[in-house]
Amino acid sequence: MNISNTIAKLIMDMLEADGCAEMQRNELAQTVGCVPSQINYVIASRFTPEQGYIVESRRGGGGYIRITRANHSSPGALVMHVINHIGAEIDEKTARAHIINLANADIIPMQTAKIMLAAVLDSCYRELSVQLRDRVRAAVFKQMLLQTINR
Repeated sequence: MNISNTIAKLIMDMLEADGCAEMQRNELAQTVGCVPSQINYVIASRFTPEQGYIVESRRGGGGYIRITRANHSSPGALVMHVINHIGAEIDEKTARAHIINLANADIIPMQTAKIMLAAVLDSCYRELSVQLRDRVRAAVFKQMLLQTINR
């Protein structure tokens, strides 16, 4: 098992045991035998909001990293979490990850997910400048998500 998989497994074990993984980056790095930046890489690549996680961190001597699953009490709360995460811009890859995550969590039906996936494709926005493309996609995606909770 490579080091990234080992780190991810340790974090997943903490999440399964407590529902929350709270750690100090340096301590986890020492436990695993890696540099602290490797911990950052694993968290940034495997525990993202698109994958259904909330990551909080505090720097400094008493600093920590806390990871929780974005399991909200209602489907609407989870959709609002996604909407708040989107911000003013979103690229195709990130939008696709959110849609697939919501479909896998049975928050949106698969047929709705397919329509949403089609609507966030880069090819839909090819007439727009690159900088405008992600802004328009974010606005459209947010509106589609809002409609899923207003049905």
